[in-house]
Amino acid sequence: MLTLTKIKASPQVKDFITKSQEVSKAMGYTDHGFRHSDLVSKRAKEVARAMGLSRREQELAAVAGYCHDMGIFLGRDQHHYWAGLLFGQLFLPKALTKESQDITEVMQAIVNHDKIDLKIFTDISALLILADKSDVHRSRVTCRSMRKIKKDIHDRVNYAVTKSELRVDKTKKKIVLNLKTDTRFVPIMQYFEIFTKRMAYCRQSAKFLGYRFGLVINRFKLL
Repeated sequence: MLTLTKIKASPQVKDFITKSQEVSKAMGYTDHGFRHSDLVSKRAKEVARAMGLSRREQELAAVAGYCHDMGIFLGRDQHHYWAGLLFGQLFLPKALTKESQDITEVMQAIVNHDKIDLKIFTDISALLILADKSDVHRSRVTCRSMRKIKKDIHDRVNYAVTKSELRVDKTKKKIVLNLKTDTRFVPIMQYFEIFTKRMAYCRQSAKFLGYRFGLVINRFKLL
């Protein structure tokens, strides 16, 4: 079975994520390096576990989460394709028959996670999209200049979020993104100016998994 431990041991994967973070930072984007990769990987696996999915599905969700952005260094707009292709080139040649099925499913999830070509065909795809699009937090801001942070709405909104949790209520069949936001930086409505589509993608993903999606900011239920 394909495992996150095996993927993390790959020096090529480490190089791809390192270089992708360098490119993201140079372009002025929020974090797309190891912090984001680790968080998305962990969050996707935790949601899968809380839903009672198989160990295989949990592991594949974690792998897809870890590698989904590692193609950014080859091009931001098509990074989902690059990441999927790089993943296949790295791991398919040495894969056994059963493992090749796992690799193929991870490749599909990675390619389908981006908003340009967002499609949900499998639970792994849905888990990746939920984990990725729900990552909004102060620690994603790579800029260290408060003046520049206040000028950029993406940095400003991310910086305002001091707590971010994705919770699963299996009994009520609901997945809730719970945020704590410092409204001194941005009013809550500015969150929706840039993240409305992301929340729509989370809702689509939750629905595919048989759940409803909810959003709570500063204890106020918004979705």
